[in-house]
Amino acid sequence: MAAKTSPRFPPIRACIFDMDGLLINSEDIITLSINQLLKQYERPTLPRSIRAQLMGVPNSTNGDLFHDWAKLPISREQFARESSERMRLNFRDCEPLAGAEKLLEDLSHARNASGNGIKLSLASGTKTHSYELKVSRPETKRLLSFFESDRRILGDDPRVRGRGKPAPDIYSVALQSLNSLLDPGERNIGANECLVFEDSVVGVEAARRAGMRVVWVPHPDMAVEYQGKEKDVLAGRARIDSIEDEWQLGKIDDGWAESIPSLGHFNYEKYGISIPP
Repeated sequence: MAAKTSPRFPPIRACIFDMDGLLINSEDIITLSINQLLKQYERPTLPRSIRAQLMGVPNSTNGDLFHDWAKLPISREQFARESSERMRLNFRDCEPLAGAEKLLEDLSHARNASGNGIKLSLASGTKTHSYELKVSRPETKRLLSFFESDRRILGDDPRVRGRGKPAPDIYSVALQSLNSLLDPGERNIGANECLVFEDSVVGVEAARRAGMRVVWVPHPDMAVEYQGKEKDVLAGRARIDSIEDEWQLGKIDDGWAESIPSLGHFNYEKYGISIPP
């Protein structure tokens, strides 16, 4: 049997980041808000198995998965209003996650294998009003300042066309935005020259569908729930929400994605990235 060879990739020219649950602790804030309401209506707290399937999915607590489990004595519409209000209050407490600021600081000064700087972009499904609440504290505002305003793509950006992850649209728009800001004469960045950082399973699939390399940094609860299924996640084949277009997905062990336990474990050298002293 022939030995498997690793694919050869061009140097990384851009790093694109999700936000919720990756850079800031907003996923935990969302869970806190939901559990506060569940307690109010004398329902059990959100179990890890359900939580893992909701992470990263837009409006996930409005869907059948959550409500079939929760069996709340109120309508979905009322729950949506009350949960939105709690999140509006709690999002002001969002904080950066471990390793996030150092990684962004490093990458903002880094050089790739060709000696060129690396572009940074944000691609978050959060909508503008929620984004502003989540970055209202000085430390979160400072963290997100590593992304120039025209390199922050949010879920209500009209170019995303309302198609959330696992559709690739938000990552494709992030790349288009980066290319539109290049210096005259600079060659466009290719999808395979982008490295995406994601915490959610649907986010990994979206990035793979966009033709990009991926570093998956799962929440500890999600890491437990997907134990033994990591290879499927990294290939974009975890199948939370099928959107067809199978040709966009990766293959098992194809070398395009990896998982690390936290942003502090990112291996710069593996990707040909050097940090000036």
